Amino acid sequence: MTVAATIQKPRRKRANAKTNKKRQAKAKVSPALVQWRFYVVLFCVITVFVCLAARAAFIQVIQPDRLIEQGDNRTVRVRDNASYRGLVTDRHGQQLAVSVPAQAIYADPKIINDKGALDDVRRWKALADVLETDLDRLVDRVDNPKQRFVYLQRQITPAMARFVDKLAIPGVYLREESKRYYPSGEVSAHVIGFTDVDDKGLEGIERLYNEYLTGTPDKRKIRRDGQGRQIEIIEQESGKKAQDLTLTIDQRIQALAYREIKEATMIYQATSASVVIVDVHSGEVLAMANTPSYNPNNRDSVKSFRVRNRAITDAYEPGSSLKPLAVLAALEFGTAQKDSIIDTNPGWTRMGGSRISDSRNLGEISLTQIIQKSSNMGTSKLALSVKKEFLMDLYYNMGLMSDTGTSMIGESNGIFHERQRWSNFELSTLSFGYGISVTTAQLARMYATIANGGMKMPLKIIKGMDTFEQPERVLSEENAYAVLEMMETVTQKGGSGTKAAVPGYRIAGKTGTSRKAVAGGYGEEYVNIFAGVAPVSNPQIAVVVLINEPGGDKYYAGDTAAPTFSSIVSGALHMLNIAPDAVSAVDANSAKPRRSQTASNNANGHNSSDSAALLTAQAHASEGQ
Repeated sequence: MTVAATIQKPRRKRANAKTNKKRQAKAKVSPALVQWRFYVVLFCVITVFVCLAARAAFIQVIQPDRLIEQGDNRTVRVRDNASYRGLVTDRHGQQLAVSVPAQAIYADPKIINDKGALDDVRRWKALADVLETDLDRLVDRVDNPKQRFVYLQRQITPAMARFVDKLAIPGVYLREESKRYYPSGEVSAHVIGFTDVDDKGLEGIERLYNEYLTGTPDKRKIRRDGQGRQIEIIEQESGKKAQDLTLTIDQRIQALAYREIKEATMIYQATSASVVIVDVHSGEVLAMANTPSYNPNNRDSVKSFRVRNRAITDAYEPGSSLKPLAVLAALEFGTAQKDSIIDTNPGWTRMGGSRISDSRNLGEISLTQIIQKSSNMGTSKLALSVKKEFLMDLYYNMGLMSDTGTSMIGESNGIFHERQRWSNFELSTLSFGYGISVTTAQLARMYATIANGGMKMPLKIIKGMDTFEQPERVLSEENAYAVLEMMETVTQKGGSGTKAAVPGYRIAGKTGTSRKAVAGGYGEEYVNIFAGVAPVSNPQIAVVVLINEPGGDKYYAGDTAAPTFSSIVSGALHMLNIAPDAVSAVDANSAKPRRSQTASNNANGHNSSDSAALLTAQAHASEGQ
């Protein structure tokens, strides 16, 4: 055996050993059933599924409302049908307040920021110019992407709406709404009032009957798809239709009255003026106007003092216009008769250290002359002839210390300081209109009561609505008509209100010139009043005209309020188609006021003293008054 053969033999053995080892490695070995990696994966899978199941259970079972709300926010919408505020019309159907379609500009800041709309400065500058605002301020309002709705301007004009639409700024849109419009403007502003930008009443009838005039729109809750298309109506709700209001105001007479007092305010350089016209039989207010007034369609520069309805809010001492009550008190109490003569000599007297006087000594005068000559001495003696309680009751019963029944916003009950003890001087000054303050509307109601034969009616501003206060007899018919005839002499020759006469008609009334109270007494400012009734033979309307603080040379009621009264009543009587009732002296007996058979036929209004001089007596109040 060679050496090489000897060396190779062991190598074969080694090769065979390796082959055996390979054969042994290929032998089947049973794998391990569970290893640590498997546990980890299995744990993770189970944990994930448990968390998902827990979260699903929490969302769908325990707290599902949040996701439902989020889903509804994306798909559910509420649609409102347009609802307009009710109409306000006058007694003949003429529109005084209407709602007209309008548009508003609003923005969605999120869309504006998402689409980079603010980069187009030129368009935003044009929008700022049309809105009359600063560009930086406008941009600041829409620069918060967390907001989704911002009003830019409400109730814009159609021209502005078209301009904004053509600007086509992403995120800036137009929205339909309504706007209140007042066709009569400043003429009826104090009666109608106005609303705010959200159609909520703020003044006048608009505020008083806000709920009545306001309707609720029909509502539909719908669901829409991703493209914004309606796919389901979830629910529908019917709204409440707005109600219309009909006022007792006659817009023709209202316009006439406003024109006349506006002219009087300028001519006599007065601070303000008011007029109230009442139907004596129904208590319906035919006109109520004031100056200064305002335009409710444009209130940008309106001052607060212009908004006040002075006819019902401002109370003044009525002066001599209250003197018929002193005569009525004596007639009702029985201390005087229609033909009684009152001794006013020597034309003045002192009471408690204070002086009561007429402008001159009138001597012995009748009740008619007391009213015609406006005698302070005469009314003082009549007031002191009755019991104090009876006199106070008469003032209350005539409605001078209570509301008139209109229930209008801001109405005053007047100013009257009730006392347990009254001096003769205080009762005397009360008889000629000092120591008590009343509104123009209260005075109109008083004169309407006299013209209605002593039946007190609540004033009405709305037609077709029942009032809680019922008609009440506060005077005998005979005495009421007797005083009405006495007041007719005021507008005749020798009376203090001849300028209040109306050609062709018998007019009864009374002037009232009072000084305005100031600290410590009375100042140099005057209030002029003429209150009257027309026509005397068949009373239809009671009218009160008040001129506050005339600034010219004329400061007596006979020169300011009386001619204004004449112009208003003349036009109103023609508009109401009331026939003239003035007759000659021969036919005077057949032209008396209509009354019961027991009424007196006395014609004291046509006696020989009608040619006496005009008297406008003033009370000389003491410092303590």
